[in-house]
Amino acid sequence: MKKKVIVGLSGGVDSSVAALLLKEQGYEVTGLFMKNWEDDDTDEYCPAKQDLIDAAAVADKLGIEIEAVNFSKEYKERVFANFLEEYSAGRTPNPDILCNSEIKFKAFLDHAMALGGDLIATGHYAQVREKNGLFQLMKADDGTKDQSYFLYRLNQTQLSKTLFPLGHLLKREIREIARRAGLPTSEKKDSTGICFIGERPFQEFLSRYLPRTPGEIQTPEGKVVGQHNGLMYYTMGQRQGLGIGGSKESNGEPWFVAGKDMQRNVLVVVQGHDHPLLLNDGLVAGNLHWIAGEDPQTHWVYAAKTRYRQPDAPCEIDRLEGGITDIRFGQKQWAITPGQSVVVYESNVCLGGGIITSAL
Repeated sequence: MKKKVIVGLSGGVDSSVAALLLKEQGYEVTGLFMKNWEDDDTDEYCPAKQDLIDAAAVADKLGIEIEAVNFSKEYKERVFANFLEEYSAGRTPNPDILCNSEIKFKAFLDHAMALGGDLIATGHYAQVREKNGLFQLMKADDGTKDQSYFLYRLNQTQLSKTLFPLGHLLKREIREIARRAGLPTSEKKDSTGICFIGERPFQEFLSRYLPRTPGEIQTPEGKVVGQHNGLMYYTMGQRQGLGIGGSKESNGEPWFVAGKDMQRNVLVVVQGHDHPLLLNDGLVAGNLHWIAGEDPQTHWVYAAKTRYRQPDAPCEIDRLEGGITDIRFGQKQWAITPGQSVVVYESNVCLGGGIITSAL
């Protein structure tokens, strides 16, 4: 019998081609459209209605069934509540990572299995490999699109049930496959940003849920150089939107966020991209998750990212105990940001990672 694969059809070109490829490979394919956000669900900022129309058009073109399922309650409880909690604490979370582990590969996976699916598939740029009885999360062949950073919290059960049909393809190849097949999403623009915020102004969105707490912008020496709208609106290394110009004493170099004093409600800024307060040798991370189910070796050469678009940076795990780790880098890293994830790799294998609590 054919294996039944439930494909997360988002209405974009990537998931459309994933479904096409699986059908061509002989799987029994069913599409599933996930609706994860309902608050102020307007066409201006939230394209969910159009995405569902596009996903249904793709399913019709491929001759497969499609179901729409609403996970907005689970999303609000498992992802959005954490998002607000982290911003309230002055950290900068990455909700897409939590969405993957809690919604796309948990709520969706559970629903797919209840539908009689054998496997699930998505349009993520990543790969899964089984080796010595363990499932490994691998980088995609297209290094410019690789999304393993966002998937590092997946576990053995989730990976064992998951297919990533696009992992060996380049983005331009995927567009070409979609064009040749006449898929209605072949020229559709890729979505960007946090799903529930869309293209709307970030400060305006966040202020609906968290109270504004304006305060002073200060240099590390305590000199007041401006006023901030609330510490939650700023992140480490931020340059734009500070509302302060350069100063004559330092040749007009731009200002960057270098820290937050939560007790005094002060935003600390420095001038110059390479200011020492923006450069760190390492970090402390907690809430660790290792894909293999066991800790990696300490004092071994790995590579890590502290943000998605960053090149891999050589590092070693200096300490690993009680769900906490210290990671030291071979070269200083710029603007390490509490709340973001550090993801550790050994060659092209994603080992896992954790949530950054502080820089070292």
